Amino acid sequence: MKLKEVTDILKATAIFQPDNSDDLIVQSACCADLMSDVLYYHASNSLLITGLTQSSVIRTAEIAGIKAIIFVFNKKPDSQTIELARQKNIPLYSTPLCMYTASGKLHEAGLQGS
Repeated sequence: MKLKEVTDILKATAIFQPDNSDDLIVQSACCADLMSDVLYYHASNSLLITGLTQSSVIRTAEIAGIKAIIFVFNKKPDSQTIELARQKNIPLYSTPLCMYTASGKLHEAGLQGS
């Protein structure tokens, strides 16, 4: 699924969006607040949906090969975390939805879980 489709479904707003990220393809989604779970259960080329906004989320995404991060409940990371995402070229978005609803909407649209 294209990242643009994901952000439209979740009514997500961009926090950091590299050029051409709308056309980025994600094959699955991973939802977690424990980054150890992300490292264990992730799939490459996936999307991370989380409520955590610390820089550890960016570092975990880089290690796990996660292509984009969506923060739930309209959460936004601090400027240092956004800068790290910029350096790693990892798009960041924020959705007003809770993790459960965001996951359900993406599953309903055909995106697989990790």
